[in-house]
Amino acid sequence: MTETKPEKEKLFNVSLFKRLLVFLKPYKRVFFGVLLSVVLVAGATALRPYILKIAIDEHIVTKEFDGFLFYIMLMGALLLVATICQLVFIYFSGWLGQSMVKDVRVKLFEHMLNFKMKYFDNSSVGVLITRSVTDMERIADIFGQGLFTIFRDLLTMLVLAAMMLFMNWKLALIVLIMMPVMFYATKLFQKYMKKAFEEVRTEISNLNSFVQERVTGMKILQLFTREDTEYKNFKDINGRHKKGWLKTVWYNSIFFAVVEVLSSVTLGLVVWYGGLDAVLNETSSLGELTSFVMMIPMLFRPLRQIADQFNTLQMGMVAAKRVFSILDTDSRIDNDGETELSRLKGDIAFKNVHFSYVEDEDVLKGISFDVKAGETVAIVGATGAGKSTIINLLNRFYEINKGTICVDGINIEEATLSSLRQEIAVVLQDVFLFADTILSNITLNHPEISEEQVVNAAKQIGIHDFIMSLPNGYHYNVKERGVMLSSGQRQLISFLRAYVTNPSILVLDEATSSVDSYSEQLIQDATDKITEGRTSIVIAHRLATIQKADKIIVMDAGEIVEQGTHEELLKQEDGYYKNLYEVQFLKKEVA
Repeated sequence: MTETKPEKEKLFNVSLFKRLLVFLKPYKRVFFGVLLSVVLVAGATALRPYILKIAIDEHIVTKEFDGFLFYIMLMGALLLVATICQLVFIYFSGWLGQSMVKDVRVKLFEHMLNFKMKYFDNSSVGVLITRSVTDMERIADIFGQGLFTIFRDLLTMLVLAAMMLFMNWKLALIVLIMMPVMFYATKLFQKYMKKAFEEVRTEISNLNSFVQERVTGMKILQLFTREDTEYKNFKDINGRHKKGWLKTVWYNSIFFAVVEVLSSVTLGLVVWYGGLDAVLNETSSLGELTSFVMMIPMLFRPLRQIADQFNTLQMGMVAAKRVFSILDTDSRIDNDGETELSRLKGDIAFKNVHFSYVEDEDVLKGISFDVKAGETVAIVGATGAGKSTIINLLNRFYEINKGTICVDGINIEEATLSSLRQEIAVVLQDVFLFADTILSNITLNHPEISEEQVVNAAKQIGIHDFIMSLPNGYHYNVKERGVMLSSGQRQLISFLRAYVTNPSILVLDEATSSVDSYSEQLIQDATDKITEGRTSIVIAHRLATIQKADKIIVMDAGEIVEQGTHEELLKQEDGYYKNLYEVQFLKKEVA
């Protein structure tokens, strides 16, 4: 913490900005084009007051109007150049910011796609959405509204100050004396605004996370009548968000008031001194005085804008820091394997596998078992026994602490992740469907799976009629998370999704634990079809659904306590499986 704190206090993180510049390399021409437009805007803006001074002193004061029209037309031309360059500047600086952030967003999403499941277990979905969407827009503003605008205004101020010194150093000195005060106020303002915006970004993340979770879990909130409690919690979080923003408004109101007062005082001093000097000493001309009156607001206005745009820059830099913290997160499963798996026989071997989600809290304690090609193996046990963990490890969603897992005699760590997961299809208890058509949810937009293949597969496992009974059939939109379907219907869709991939290994994780009797029969028929001749691992609480399994593995507290067929396990006196079966059987008899 002591090493990162000094960097956190910096008003502008140079190393962070250099990382952003890397994403501008593909757009170098546009970048330099924007810089050129900035220079032209600053030059044309500063020249207009000087041309006005010449027009007044050499033509209006002397009443010599020959050539006066030329200066008027020259001012108009400079105004036109400034306007066109300003248009180019605004459009292409915004284009540059959006183009750059598009690339950053793609890189971030690609990075998150390869994270370990453990990262998502410990991360808020709302925060990740904020980083991927809201924070990205703030980064785009660094170039679209922040950095280039600050550079333009600073360059304009520099040129104007030089022009003032060239025209009348005494009047310029009055103006420049006020500048250190302005710069000090700006620096102080920036310091407090940075802290305020860090607070704002934190509260926005909290707000997004809170709303996302409550909207997703709205049914639970209403079932348990938690509306009033969550309403109060939301008001508290929203109140903190409001306080964070009000700090920025307060600092802005103070700063802009100070700038306005200093600008007015400077203008008054110039008019007072310049007027007296023009009348008494005649060392200051009317044209110079008029030009200074025109230039002072042009000099002070950019300073106000710089402070305002610095807010945008600070928000962008804070957002960039958060985004790069995710990009710097090393949470990937090692994908060093070079073996490409293809059409496995389906042999599976767990050898002395140890695993823990939390350090020193083993979930699996040295388990070993074999599954032969084409076998259906069931895994049973109490909640928390480690059944689903076995599936997660087989797919390499997590790294094991010790031991080996092999498929067809090949250590899964030696295989490429993509080829391994393509050979394994999983049907989960909690089916996730995207807000899309049934067809898209089945194929997941895989280019090699046609609609005809999906229809044929659905007919083979007996769910074609169910799908065709829905409006638009395979093109029926199931909405977010499949809310338009019952749990049994969603489960059937997940079976078809697994079947069309033609996997070598099939995993059914509590696939029939929460469905109606009609859907369960369809699922049972589908199960018999898709497990036929294919290595299958079935995790189930209902022992009646696994009696035909070739082998049943009984787990308790992360250890395998029994193995055998249904009949073999029932013969074990006071066996874990036998007791479990009798309890379920008795419950069924009582019901």
